[in-house]
Amino acid sequence: MLLKKELKDYFIIALGTFILTFGVYNIHSRGNISEGGVLGLILFLAHWFKINPSISSIILDYSLMILAQIILGGNFLKYSLFSSVCFSVFYYILSFTSPVLTFVVKNDLLSAIVGAIFVGVGVGLVVKIGGACGGDDSLAMILSKKFNLKISRAYLISDIVVLLLSLSYIPIDKIIYSLITVLISSNIIEYIKSR
Repeated sequence: MLLKKELKDYFIIALGTFILTFGVYNIHSRGNISEGGVLGLILFLAHWFKINPSISSIILDYSLMILAQIILGGNFLKYSLFSSVCFSVFYYILSFTSPVLTFVVKNDLLSAIVGAIFVGVGVGLVVKIGGACGGDDSLAMILSKKFNLKISRAYLISDIVVLLLSLSYIPIDKIIYSLITVLISSNIIEYIKSR
């Protein structure tokens, strides 16, 4: 019975991570919509330093996940490492495919909304199980626990910091769409986590 539950948890984590990765690859990285947090930092590094997200995500994610394991305990690290590896593998596989949602990327508001849904649902599924898709989730969960914040507020804090960095390559009018994205995705994560 315990094995069945654990397999189900891993399946949900993989599904959530794929949903997230699909949105990041097809919408966020194509439409210059940054999600903020570590995910936005990964896109920032890809833009300015041409560092492939499949590499930068592992380095940033693992550092924050280890810190979160110390603070949060439980199965956090095990589930989060699995999710992080899934993200890298899924992104690597998707990088050999053509973008699927090109019509969405042509409209900034649509990109912001649809991208936020992918991120919110994907991350929400993983966080609900007790893991993180990456460093931004780890950071948000740490901030939430340490400062007794709703997780949506913890996400917003880290997102805004990275969005300010993103002003170096994303025009201010597009940052507004990124802000829409982080507001929607953080609330979707909060909703899924609380169910």
